[in-house]
Amino acid sequence: MSTSYTEAQFGSLFDLPAGDDLTSWFTHLCAEEQAAALPAFQAPVAMADPSRKRSADYHQLLEGEASGVKRQRSPTTSSRENSAGSNDGDHEHSSGAAPGGAAAAAGRGGGRRLWVKERDHEWWDRMSSPACPEDEFRRAFRMSRATFEAVCEELGAAVAKEDTMLRAAIPVRQRVAVCIWRLATGEPLRLVSKRFGLGISTCHKLVLEVCAAIKAVLMPKAVQWPEAPDAAAGVSATFEAASGIPAVVGAMYTTHIPIIAPKANVAAYYNRRHTERNQKTSYSITVQGVVDAGGAFTDVCIGWPGSMSDADVLDRSALYAQRGAAGLLQGQWVVGGAGYPLMDWLLVPYTHHNMTWAQHVFNERVDGVRAVARDAFQRLKSRWGCLQKRTEVKLQDLPVVLGACCVLHNICERAGDAVDPDIAFQLFDDDMVADNPVRSTAAVAARDSIAHNLLHRNSSAAAGPGFVFK
Repeated sequence: MSTSYTEAQFGSLFDLPAGDDLTSWFTHLCAEEQAAALPAFQAPVAMADPSRKRSADYHQLLEGEASGVKRQRSPTTSSRENSAGSNDGDHEHSSGAAPGGAAAAAGRGGGRRLWVKERDHEWWDRMSSPACPEDEFRRAFRMSRATFEAVCEELGAAVAKEDTMLRAAIPVRQRVAVCIWRLATGEPLRLVSKRFGLGISTCHKLVLEVCAAIKAVLMPKAVQWPEAPDAAAGVSATFEAASGIPAVVGAMYTTHIPIIAPKANVAAYYNRRHTERNQKTSYSITVQGVVDAGGAFTDVCIGWPGSMSDADVLDRSALYAQRGAAGLLQGQWVVGGAGYPLMDWLLVPYTHHNMTWAQHVFNERVDGVRAVARDAFQRLKSRWGCLQKRTEVKLQDLPVVLGACCVLHNICERAGDAVDPDIAFQLFDDDMVADNPVRSTAAVAARDSIAHNLLHRNSSAAAGPGFVFK
């Protein structure tokens, strides 16, 4: 049953004055009922003032560290904070560091403690000590201590780093030592890391940085063509005294460096001759070098694929484009093997059958000159073990590493640092005959003239003590 009221009757029930508008009264009444039905809402502290919560946590952290209480962190956060600001690669971190290292980091970091993983660097401490025997140092780094210190002094400004708020920079001597030991032994990076007490990726970074510095700073000084007339005359006089061939300014040789099969353009780096000889698929890149009478490199061309012949590598080298083809070698000879073509400046042996006696004598003398370059490459590979086997270095970084090996070879040769006979390495480069063995008719006449003069010269005086003929 429902009852209807007029506006006047309804107002009389609540003692409302006659004539008032009941609409606003009903709205106010409903709002009070809803407020009474819902619980009171109080904003959280974080939503009310976010900065107040973070500030409180920060002060709590500082108070805990001052009192010796360590705040628990997640591994991800700890690793990210510890790696920030490093200038020496990725040092690994853990909470089990020695107290001394943590205190040092706390002193530099203004109260923050950096937990660095302790590594064993006893071997490097012993090798860097003045008490280390010279013979042991030579076996490890393939050079004398005096030569090593000279290299460090030359590279100091190029490889030195500054200390940061989190850690001290790796010293220059240790940086150079990591690179040279890696080149000398060819050991994998994990062993380099154990020897020097550094991270694996840190060692990899140091090797590339030091090799780049050697190429940029030392190569212009150590690998120089005998441009000056006096320098060229001195080299040619030494070669002529040993072989009887005049105007020789260099001996040329090309070797192959084994590599891991590249991901792109694999066929270009496939070495068919090494594959057939070793019965194992082989890939390589080439190193063409010209040496003086002392076995030091005066020109290098590095990085062309191993499927290319010696003549193809020569055609693409700076020696051919900037010196030979430009006419800068007129009146001079560079002596090479049968894999190179005969040109106005490049002297190679006879390759046809039924040779005359003069041609046989000429080939023996050319082989004696070429042996200087072959022996230099043999010492290069014996001294730097990274050239003897496939390396972990990426293909695009390999020319810089190989160039650094050639520079260090020159430094050691001129310093008188001999290669230990116990680490001698045998070369396995196959001699091939060039597809186009003669490119200059004038060079044919000049070669015949040299062969005729060698035949009629006193063989004992011409040969000299330097070469051993077959």
